[in-house]
Amino acid sequence: MGRPAQVHSISTPDRLLDAAEQEFAALGFAIARLADIAERAGIRRPSLLYHFASKDLLYRAVVERVFDALGEALLGSIDTSQPFERQIDAVVLTFVAFLEQRPSLAPIIVREVIAEPDPSRPEGSHGRTILLGRVVPLLDMLEQLLRSQGGDRLRPDLPVRAALVEIAGGLLLRSAAGSLRTPLWGPGDHALALARHLFLRDAAIESTESTQAE
Repeated sequence: MGRPAQVHSISTPDRLLDAAEQEFAALGFAIARLADIAERAGIRRPSLLYHFASKDLLYRAVVERVFDALGEALLGSIDTSQPFERQIDAVVLTFVAFLEQRPSLAPIIVREVIAEPDPSRPEGSHGRTILLGRVVPLLDMLEQLLRSQGGDRLRPDLPVRAALVEIAGGLLLRSAAGSLRTPLWGPGDHALALARHLFLRDAAIESTESTQAE
């Protein structure tokens, strides 16, 4: 009697996307091999190609899935009935938690930002093109939210979009830094304090008053 087939609770496409996400994060697009991704997912390469006809299409699906999840998480964290500073806290903490839960995101983004486009890949499939299609709408949404909700609590003349990129970029680089995280950034996570000082008009005053009260 043969061994019973293994029952997977996760569908084959999702297993492939999970495996590819880990492989692309660890090695980058160019070095990652479909055979290794298939093996990690527990299937053969021809079966992978049945679901995703090329490495470019698989990569696109990985990046789009991650950013769809990030966008959903960020939107779900926003409660416009809360004070503005609480809304900032919620967005930052949600992003930090997402990077902890999906550590593959940071290496993928950092690689694409610093890498030159590969002319050998089909037009429109470059990683940075995919990222721009997902990052820019998220930045648009967050910038609009901060400007509409900030009122007199938002620091005047703040370049809101640049501030968002500063906070997100620092968190992404920290997440991708691995063992260099503590030597470079020091112990703990200071993103919340930095975000408040960047975005809030009187964050420095609040910080001083809090310190004096202690």
